[in-house]
Amino acid sequence: MDSFTSIFDRAASRKGGTAAFATLLDETVSEPLAGKELLKVSDAQILSEMTKCVFRSGFVWKIIEAKWPGFEQAFHQFDVTRCAMLSDEELEKLQTNTAIVRHGQKIRSVPANAQFVLDVRAEHGSFAQFLAAWPQDDLVGLWHELKVRGSRLGGQTGRYFLRFIGYDTPMLSADVVRALVAAGVVDKAPTGKRALQQTQAAFTRWREESGWSYNRVSRVLACSVP
Repeated sequence: MDSFTSIFDRAASRKGGTAAFATLLDETVSEPLAGKELLKVSDAQILSEMTKCVFRSGFVWKIIEAKWPGFEQAFHQFDVTRCAMLSDEELEKLQTNTAIVRHGQKIRSVPANAQFVLDVRAEHGSFAQFLAAWPQDDLVGLWHELKVRGSRLGGQTGRYFLRFIGYDTPMLSADVVRALVAAGVVDKAPTGKRALQQTQAAFTRWREESGWSYNRVSRVLACSVP
């Protein structure tokens, strides 16, 4: 497996040299929230970001952003308890609400994910506390937790949710996957348990080697391939 230094050097050579690439990273990489800041994220913010990521999936993001005030009104500012209690009649009515995207299955993911947040709150005090306590060397386990306990939060959707809420996670974009293959970590997009564990081990090693966040490490990987 390639060292992070060699991956960084490849990326820097493609992006104008070390100094220029370092500036690019500073300008484009969103750093994760520190522990205390992450703990301040409310459960309503959690549900809001889950919902935004679910509706963005397979859709034009700018349309979701433009309609977001309508989403906030339709889903009671993402009050977790109220969203978990949405009735079938209310959900059917939401499917005719032109202020939001009228996708029935995604609309029904909101009360399901609200219940997920409530369950986690009962177990850990808040969803943010749950995230803050999760081991950083087991991101694959966290991705799986989102997939099996949440609604429509598997794969990249779950990873986008974590990234946008301020949690440190790599993104397995097409460029990152190509970089993982080039580095000798996997031979194709990691989906199975073994390949995902290999991916986790590689990112953990590169994070320790560089002293950087998973966010920044995955951006370097994405920039290292043509």
